[in-house]
Amino acid sequence: MQQIPVRHINELDFSENFNIRKIETLLSENNMVQELHRHNYFFVLFLEKGKGEHTIDFISYPITDHSVFFLRPGQVHKLNLKKRSTGYLIQFNRNFYIPKEDSSNFVLRKVSYKNYCPLDSAKFKKLLSILAFIFEEYTFKQKRYEDVIKANLEILFIEIVRQSQNPKSISDNSNQYHQDRLEELLDLLQTHIATNKQVTEYAEFMNLTTFQLNKIIKETIGKTCSQLINEQIILEAKRNLLATTNKVNQIAYNLGYEDTSYFIRFFKKHTGFSPETFRKNFK
Repeated sequence: MQQIPVRHINELDFSENFNIRKIETLLSENNMVQELHRHNYFFVLFLEKGKGEHTIDFISYPITDHSVFFLRPGQVHKLNLKKRSTGYLIQFNRNFYIPKEDSSNFVLRKVSYKNYCPLDSAKFKKLLSILAFIFEEYTFKQKRYEDVIKANLEILFIEIVRQSQNPKSISDNSNQYHQDRLEELLDLLQTHIATNKQVTEYAEFMNLTTFQLNKIIKETIGKTCSQLINEQIILEAKRNLLATTNKVNQIAYNLGYEDTSYFIRFFKKHTGFSPETFRKNFK
């Protein structure tokens, strides 16, 4: 069975589980064209100048000047970045950046669940000054440079959250405990969706009752746990339909469905398309 291509952090120059590079160096007077794939690390693209298109989990965004693209591990994306674009690319994993403070963890969660953040030139200039400092630290590697980079990453993420014009669904009105549980659920869904599809199972993973879990999710983002489970199943199905050539019955089995016809009905109910029609229309 074909798998969605996964780029691992150790395949690149990531001896420290972190990398920052200038976009103009990466492009070297060529367009950057990447077909649909996923990463096992965070991928953050800061574009001072740029043209092209960036598709993240099947949502297409125009690449414009003064924009930020933030991808979490596991998301699929396709990138077409035109030459003469400028800015920075940061890539890191949790072995490098693990915030010790709850407030820092929330900032990373909030910024990473907003894939696209367009800014004006004045706001982006502030980010550039932080990025230039991180790049300098990474280049010269003076004593405790990793600590300096981590501290500046937190400042960078806070600035992105501040400057975001369209805050993501994780709400500041929700208490910290609820936000932590939401993040825990989202991580569990990413890992266990092929084998666990019941609210009771995720409540058990999290040592909560189904009532508690549904109440937390409803108060935090206005959805039920069942809705999040179904959304994750559909998202993973779309990823496999568009990023692999696997047959529908293989994809259904890979997602934990032995009855392919049931999977097809489930997919059509939530998307309006059969899996084959979706693949044909959107690939």
